[in-house]
Amino acid sequence: MKQRDREEREELWLWKKPVLTLRYFFMELLVTLRGWMGRLWQHRQTALGLLILLVLLSIAYRIEGVHQKYVRFAEKKTLWCAYWAGLGILSSVGLGTGLHTFLLYLGPHIASVTLAAYECGSVDFPEPPYPDQIVCPQQEGSISVWSIISKVRLEACMWGAGTAIGELPPYFMARAARLSGIDPDDEDYQKFEEMLDQTEASQDFASQAKAAVQRLIQKVGFFGILACASIPNPLFDLAGITCGHFLVPFWTFFGATLIGKAVIKMHIQKLFVIITFSRHIVEQMVSLFGAVPVLGAALQKPFREYLEAQKAKLHHLAGEGESWLSWLFEKVVVVMVCFFVCSIVNSMAQSYAKRRRQEKYSQKKTK
Repeated sequence: MKQRDREEREELWLWKKPVLTLRYFFMELLVTLRGWMGRLWQHRQTALGLLILLVLLSIAYRIEGVHQKYVRFAEKKTLWCAYWAGLGILSSVGLGTGLHTFLLYLGPHIASVTLAAYECGSVDFPEPPYPDQIVCPQQEGSISVWSIISKVRLEACMWGAGTAIGELPPYFMARAARLSGIDPDDEDYQKFEEMLDQTEASQDFASQAKAAVQRLIQKVGFFGILACASIPNPLFDLAGITCGHFLVPFWTFFGATLIGKAVIKMHIQKLFVIITFSRHIVEQMVSLFGAVPVLGAALQKPFREYLEAQKAKLHHLAGEGESWLSWLFEKVVVVMVCFFVCSIVNSMAQSYAKRRRQEKYSQKKTK
């Protein structure tokens, strides 16, 4: 019965059943909003305190005075941190189905800062317009890998913290299922339980690797979670479910995940991007394109033009217009964001269908 219900839910896609999917999406949205309103009412004293604080901050924001420079600084840093943390959550949520915002946003941001640092001979880009636009300062300074790492540390750590926060929903779901003994009818959780039941000989390589990670987390605890979170790997996908299922304490799980993802892993990824996009390596890569038989010159030309345009832009010189390479990348980002939004609509519609089924089953049991 559950298998049939799951198959029916999986038919709810915008391109298969657009009307029904949108209807269920808006119904689930209303249910979610009503749930949040109920929680706010339950914690109305805390909500009232936060509302008063927001009003006071709004008044301080609008009144002129010597405090305005501190207000503007705090506003800029808060929005900057929230932006990157939000992108990190989007990248981590959904057990691998999320929008991989490191490849689309943070990676290119670090790469552009690296290229600019080597071209300008400094990381002291004037603010504003940095980070919206990088303009070389008039005086050059000394640069190093560490100075570039320090320049992008805040946004990288905030992104890493966001990915750690994104691991919390599967943790709480698995923990609640283990404590209550109720099957959550979640596909990822059921795959995890099937993996636990299988013998090692009957598992494929990927399942054996995930089982090894699960055993490491279960036996070593904090340092096992820290080791898995610190290394860029796809095997950490089930860490939240694993820790929730085996009732690992919240701060043990979240503390290790936060340190691993926001500090250790992010410095590894930053170092990799910075070394990859340092001036001499980029120039060697572009030169290698020219060695490709027949297509070499055609492949090399757009990349060389793009680099020259970026260098001209860094020195605040007028370029020849937008490169088709940057135009193509922007369109790829737009397509991926649209696909991610559609996946959210599909997921919420399927959640509402699952909610309806559960209500019908509970009504039958009470009769």
